[in-house]
Amino acid sequence: MALKYTKLERNWVMYDVGNSALVLLNTAVVPIYFNAINTGAHPAELVAAWANAQTVASLVVALLMPILGSLADYAGNKIKFFTGFFFTGLILCLVEAIPMGALPFLVAYVLCTIGLNSSMTFYDAMLTDVTTDERMDAVSSSGFAWGYVGSTIPFIACIALIFGGPSILGLDTLTCTRLCFIITAAWWLAFTIPLLRTYKQRYGKERDEGADGVMRNIANTFKGLLDTMRSILHDRVLLVFMVAFFFYIDGVHTVISMATSYGAALGIDSTQLVLALLVTQFVAFPSAIIYGKFAGRVGTLRMIIVAVAAYVGIVLFAAFFLKSAVEFWILAVLVGMFQGGVQALSRSYFGRLIPKDRANEYYGFFDIFGRYASVMGTLLVSVVTSLTHDPSLGVLSIGILLVVGLVMLVKLSRMQEAHA
Repeated sequence: MALKYTKLERNWVMYDVGNSALVLLNTAVVPIYFNAINTGAHPAELVAAWANAQTVASLVVALLMPILGSLADYAGNKIKFFTGFFFTGLILCLVEAIPMGALPFLVAYVLCTIGLNSSMTFYDAMLTDVTTDERMDAVSSSGFAWGYVGSTIPFIACIALIFGGPSILGLDTLTCTRLCFIITAAWWLAFTIPLLRTYKQRYGKERDEGADGVMRNIANTFKGLLDTMRSILHDRVLLVFMVAFFFYIDGVHTVISMATSYGAALGIDSTQLVLALLVTQFVAFPSAIIYGKFAGRVGTLRMIIVAVAAYVGIVLFAAFFLKSAVEFWILAVLVGMFQGGVQALSRSYFGRLIPKDRANEYYGFFDIFGRYASVMGTLLVSVVTSLTHDPSLGVLSIGILLVVGLVMLVKLSRMQEAHA
């Protein structure tokens, strides 16, 4: 690591290196694999089916996380929930390597995604335990940065297997693609073990022991959720940020999750799609680090605003100008420049606004806003694409949500300036 981090900070960052390998595989390879096993479908139907899968996975996570997050805030629980969802995602990732039809694969993918994204909610909440407020931007940005560059190692191995396996090993392309799930699962596990071994929950709610205590803990969980909702509603800064986050992260997540499927629907060669998204990872590495440094100089909120404004431009570019592989490469570079920064700084900015001993509870609501936004975005793409049979119009509809988020962020900035 270029910066001097504590052992726990390093191990926390390493989980981003591990899970990002699966995120990259899901973004760049899995949609192409799904299209390959779902033969005979219209391109618009494939985009809609993929968007629906993303919608279901996001919806389940959004419904689960506030309740489970509140339970995880009890001392010692956070690592248990993290571990459970991590292994759920890991096992389903291996299941995806089994030859199956399009529908069973899509079910396995949704369950794997639920495990992955749920583990990342608890992982995000760990940020308040592993570092200080002053170092939070830098550590959060480093997680995304090293995740981007580290994930390319197993991804390059997977791409080499997919393109070289048929001639060198005598295996067909689909079999080589299935082996990629095993490679990615092994990488994910290897970079998760250090965090599992060293993580200690510093902040947490005290629990009642015994059978009666368990019932009181459960009752207090739901009471705590209501208290947290009231606290959010009465904290104008936090509320405005979460509403803004709800809209702008929709655009970010939807662009990331739908990029390959959208490019394939436009007829762009799968090799070009994969290589372009690989470039995204390398561009995102220094960009996320730079974002963390600039946040310390000019302010975290200002850097988030810059990234969201850039995403408005990215969506307009994708909708009106993306027609060939060259434009997709340009899109990939632009996404890489702003993707990690807006995600990392949103995570750390929120972490400084919330009480540390109820971090999981608050991050559960944070995840509701993020996941429901993802539901809205992918569903919007699915509906508009299905109605118009034009994926470009589906992509264009995302711009409305980004603009709303940008307006709310500007309002938040003015609120902070007024109280400065």
